Amino acid sequence: MTSSLLDYATLRVLWWLLIGVLLIGFAIMDGFDLGVGATFRILGKTDEERRALLEAVEPVWEGNQVWFVLGAGAVFAAWPLLYAAAFSGLYLAMFLILAALILRPVGFAYRDKLIDTRWRGLWDIALTLGGALPALLFGVAFANLFLGIPFHFDALQRPTVTGGFFSLLHPFALLGGVMSLSMLILHGNAYAAFKVGEPMAGRARLVGRLASLIFVVTFVGTGFWVQSTLPGYEIVGLMNHSGPSDPMHKVVMATAGAWQRNFHTWPWMWAAPAGAVLGAVSAYVFLQLRHAGAAFMASVLVQAGTILTAGFALFPFLLPSSSFPSQSLTVWDASSSAKTLLLMLAAVMIFLPIILGYTTWVFRVLKGRITLETLHGHGGGY
Repeated sequence: MTSSLLDYATLRVLWWLLIGVLLIGFAIMDGFDLGVGATFRILGKTDEERRALLEAVEPVWEGNQVWFVLGAGAVFAAWPLLYAAAFSGLYLAMFLILAALILRPVGFAYRDKLIDTRWRGLWDIALTLGGALPALLFGVAFANLFLGIPFHFDALQRPTVTGGFFSLLHPFALLGGVMSLSMLILHGNAYAAFKVGEPMAGRARLVGRLASLIFVVTFVGTGFWVQSTLPGYEIVGLMNHSGPSDPMHKVVMATAGAWQRNFHTWPWMWAAPAGAVLGAVSAYVFLQLRHAGAAFMASVLVQAGTILTAGFALFPFLLPSSSFPSQSLTVWDASSSAKTLLLMLAAVMIFLPIILGYTTWVFRVLKGRITLETLHGHGGGY
């Protein structure tokens, strides 16, 4: 039995917040890896320049990937119905993301095995796809949450998805994909401008500024789209926030303006979209002024503000259903048991500080710029 301070409803909200923290951690820590990978063939014109860019991310990408693994594991354990419906409904998209992510370690391992222009050029393309494709598809997936996924449950709570992969490629979803791609390219290029020397840093400042402009335009564009023409979902009537997880006992309606309702109810939530735009504008200014460290921190604000904006808008929905809205998954009816959530919360309190401490130590050890001079006489990877 949980304490009065941590009743079932509170645990559900805490785990909704923790999933958000893990997503933000993944966007911040692994996002710059993806951003560098997506553009490193532009930032690096010669083999030596590309090696310098890769060595800026090779030592840390595996540790950064922990956030992705933690996020997927947390969804599986804390929100099993969400895991089942999302991974079946977005199966092909998830497969493409995982396949692209697999290209990165393979590219890191095999690129320098042969000193051959065609060989390394092939792996350079693979590394570019490994950065750009996940960054694009993550945005497509998140944008589809606002549109709703066509799924429903049977009497045994087994999810059935009626749409296909190409149905996910709605113009709004594609706009969300461009927003996500530009967001992570900004993050990656701010990191590259901070971590590597010239001439790569100069190109990163230019690409980063361009990405910040595209992000602001697409972020504001998606916001206007949601506000003007995209209906949202809302729960009609009262709902037991501490009841058993059963998504088939509520009434949900699609109504205009529903995705903005939380921002009107809790005006402090407007800090999230304002922070995202302010961060992108600040990153542009700092890159222009050659303050790469400040630009990277501004880009961190972009990642957090964007994810929080989506989470605040959707709450309490986790996975809306476009075909059977009343079977949409929410914070209140898709979680594991209270005991499971409490046990996992204790584990998070133990292991999350360890991960943060280890990550801080790694970046302290690896501080400093990687220049072309540091690569002279060094033929392999880190």
